[in-house]
Amino acid sequence: MAFLSLAAMAAALVALRLGLVHDPPKPSAPAGQVAPTVKRHLPAKPPAAGERVVLIRKADRVLALYREGKLAAAYPVALGPSSAGHKQREGDGRTPEGEYYVCNRNAQSQFHLFLGLSYPSARDAAAGYRAGLITKAQREAIVAANAKHQRPPWDTLLGGEVGIHGGGASHDWTLGCIALEDAAIEELWQVLQVGDPVVVQP
Repeated sequence: MAFLSLAAMAAALVALRLGLVHDPPKPSAPAGQVAPTVKRHLPAKPPAAGERVVLIRKADRVLALYREGKLAAAYPVALGPSSAGHKQREGDGRTPEGEYYVCNRNAQSQFHLFLGLSYPSARDAAAGYRAGLITKAQREAIVAANAKHQRPPWDTLLGGEVGIHGGGASHDWTLGCIALEDAAIEELWQVLQVGDPVVVQP
């Protein structure tokens, strides 16, 4: 049996804490069941206007899908290592909170299927500019993309490429994305389109 040196173990722990490694649960299970107590506390009406609306409640680790104004489905989710609080910058391991929309779809994702979210939003851009994390030009590019319901720049210090994808939901393992069981993301993939609202709550 091979043993890791103390240095190797320390390096591995640092990499995990910095979010340099993804450790998705395997194998992926069926779509999964949300605890009845959690589902009972989900609002009957969607938190935003739209034919299809997604609500994510981070504390409950749940994603709710609303169709035509009614709760249609709810799925357990996994988040990142620092799930509490709003995402501030690239690499902080947090999932953003606020109002977003599906801004792209990737059927070739390494995590089965990927629905990209429109983080950073115009609000995120304003906060990032005030904090000195992005330039005025970057802020304006983010605001313009959001105004057109396009994918905002994902290459600034605010981070990006946050989305909903597969890979499993048995424990928190992402870098800030929202992970579901593969069967669940397959169901969402058939329903959600670019532009559909996604509301992320604490």
